[in-house]
Order: sequence, then C-alpha cells, then structure tokens
Amino acid sequence: MLYRLEGIVIRSMDYGEGNKIITLCTESGGKIGVLVRGAKKPKSRHAALTQVFTHGEYVFFRNQGLGTLNQGEIIESHHLLREDIVKAAYASYACELLDRVLQDEETGSFWFKQLKACLTALNEDKDPAVIISLYEMKILQSAGYAPELTACISCGRERPDEEYFISPGLGGTLCRACKHFDPPAMSISPRALKLLRLFTMVDLQRLGSVSVRDETKLEIKKIMRAFMDQQLGLTLKSRNFLDQMDKYGF
Repeated sequence: MLYRLEGIVIRSMDYGEGNKIITLCTESGGKIGVLVRGAKKPKSRHAALTQVFTHGEYVFFRNQGLGTLNQGEIIESHHLLREDIVKAAYASYACELLDRVLQDEETGSFWFKQLKACLTALNEDKDPAVIISLYEMKILQSAGYAPELTACISCGRERPDEEYFISPGLGGTLCRACKHFDPPAMSISPRALKLLRLFTMVDLQRLGSVSVRDETKLEIKKIMRAFMDQQLGLTLKSRNFLDQMDKYGF
C-alpha cells in the first residue's frame, strides 16, 4: 500500500552498504520505520530526507514492517539545529525521548505537534532549558503520568499560603502535614511551583517568550529529572550527553 504522510525524522541509522532506516513520528500514522535505499550514496536524491530533525512529506510503500521510501519533500530541514552543538543536543533528547515513549502505530497527532513545536522553538533561539522542561511535562501528561500540582496528593487539600513539597515518587505536591508519607520529598520554591503549574496548562505550540531566572531553571530541571526517572525510568544516551555539556559549561 502506498502512504503519503507528514512526519519528522526522530532516528536515522545506516543499513547495509548504502541504505538508511529512518524512524518517523507522523501526524496521522504514529511511529513508522522507513527504509531509504541508496541514501548514503553521494548523489542520492533522498539523502537530505534522512537527516534527523527533518520535517517533510514522505511517500512510501508498506504492507507490514518497514516501509520503503518512494519519494519525499522537505518542509523544514532544521539544518540550524544540526549545526549548533547545544541545539542539537537538546533536539536529540527531545527526539530520543519521544522515540522511547511512543509505541509503534500509536496515534501520534499530539506527539507530532509537540515535537514540531519543540524543534521550532529551539530553532528560534528560545531558552532550551525552559523548552525541554515544558516538553517533558507534555510527555508526562500524554503518557498518563501528569503530576498533581494544585493540591496535596495525599489529603487533597489546597493550601495556597503554605509551603509545599514535591514528591516525584507519589506524583505531585505534598503539604507539610503529609510530608511524612514521603520523607525524601523535595522542597520547592513558590516561583518554581508556579512555573510548573503553568507548564501543565500551556501548549508548546502557543509558547511565547519566557524569561526565567537561572536558579529557577536549575530547580525546575532537577524536579523534572526526578519525575522522568520515577515515572518513566528511561536511560537515554542523549540525556547523558546533556549532562556532560552541563558539566563542562556548555
């Protein structure tokens, strides 16, 4: 059967002497693997379509398993992301995270739109730390692990004037009276809690310019990292690279 789908390349790997296999996050067909014959050859007309982060329209034959590319057209190459080590690192993390969370054939419209918005925001020089934290929140929400941030996860009471703690293991905030249910629960500043609550409501597609203090970004990153580890438990090569970049001051 011949398919014509809009998609974003989230993974690209060599296959054989001159071929590549790409994994597409498509708007209407979920996650699909496509074989691109001859993509590694110098004069291949399809080589550009196999570059990671590329957003394009892909036409391929597929019955079961891998599809085979027939033709395609680039909508947005995102070449600037590949040319900047910091942007490439964050974009790679966004793609790998989606690749690991999204199952094959799973309806991908929401996922596709969030990834597209994430790559566009990174391309437009918006703060990558804020973009990725918001993207992670969308991933948690879509995967069914949205944190409870408006009330105590234990007693259910809203205590606007009281200090909250954050429990990634229990999946949300704890009031002081309930902190004993998770002694390792982290303190969270009012500013960071307000921003996290905003992340649960804001769609990446509608994100404007956001200015966040460095200390708040670090706090948010630590909290989101804990949620991702506790709720999804994924080991990602791209995240390890981001950690190395932080270590050496990139």
